[in-house]
Amino acid sequence: MSLCLTSLGVVKTLSVAAFTLAWTHSIEKVDWQEDWRITPQGLELVQARVKGSGAGMEPPPDARLVDGWFQWQPKRAPMPQVVLGNSGAASEWRLCNDGNCRTLSEIFGHPIGANVTTMSACDPQP
Repeated sequence: MSLCLTSLGVVKTLSVAAFTLAWTHSIEKVDWQEDWRITPQGLELVQARVKGSGAGMEPPPDARLVDGWFQWQPKRAPMPQVVLGNSGAASEWRLCNDGNCRTLSEIFGHPIGANVTTMSACDPQP
């Protein structure tokens, strides 16, 4: 399985089995990260981390503080797709894999801005 990203009618396929989705909260200006796994059932959220709390981003009661990050394992079924929006008030979404992070604009090769990007599991391109 691979990760397919779709924005403005353009599809990009990334040959990854897992990735981290990272962003900076628009109000609190703290980092948030989610670890995802690509499965035949869809995108599975494995772990979430946040560097702080406030403005609607409080970690759940089962979160643990590890190396300055509140982290927890969300309990949800794999999702066929995840839709990413951007109000323009926050920095760009970043996808990280093997220690390398790129913004969606870098992945697509043009500014994404406030346009919606859809993530989904897909078969690798031949």
